[in-house]
Amino acid sequence: MRELSGAYPVRLPVWWGRRGPSGPHPELDGITGRFIVIRHPKKFGRFEGFLARLFKAPNELRRPLDDLNSLLWELCDGHRSFEEICELMDSTFHERIAPVADRTESALIRFNQLGLIGLSKAPHDGNWERGPGHDPSGDLADPDEKLGLDWHSSSN
Repeated sequence: MRELSGAYPVRLPVWWGRRGPSGPHPELDGITGRFIVIRHPKKFGRFEGFLARLFKAPNELRRPLDDLNSLLWELCDGHRSFEEICELMDSTFHERIAPVADRTESALIRFNQLGLIGLSKAPHDGNWERGPGHDPSGDLADPDEKLGLDWHSSSN
């Protein structure tokens, strides 16, 4: 039996947006197949902050996802089970994601370790915002337009 069997993966409150054209994706509401970019504010200590200002370091970390992980991210709305997500990933990417359960489970566990995805044994009850453009830290400015990110909230 798989570790995530019966789990409902759900995006935790982090800032994310979409970029680029639609890629392969199942025809489901809120699923675009576009590339996902996740943004986090950087937290510096006093000395690190001094060096960051001195060298004009960026004050945020960006995590661009590939096409498979981007679709996985969009599918993790807290209402689809691990098994449903595996079926959708398999029907979209076929051999590219084989063996689908192993690769999907591995990606979800990594997202969970990074604090990006929560894993629940029940569907998400809507306690937090899961859509794009939501900054729970309040530390991120609007993204630079040059990044081409679509970050305005949608239904998911």
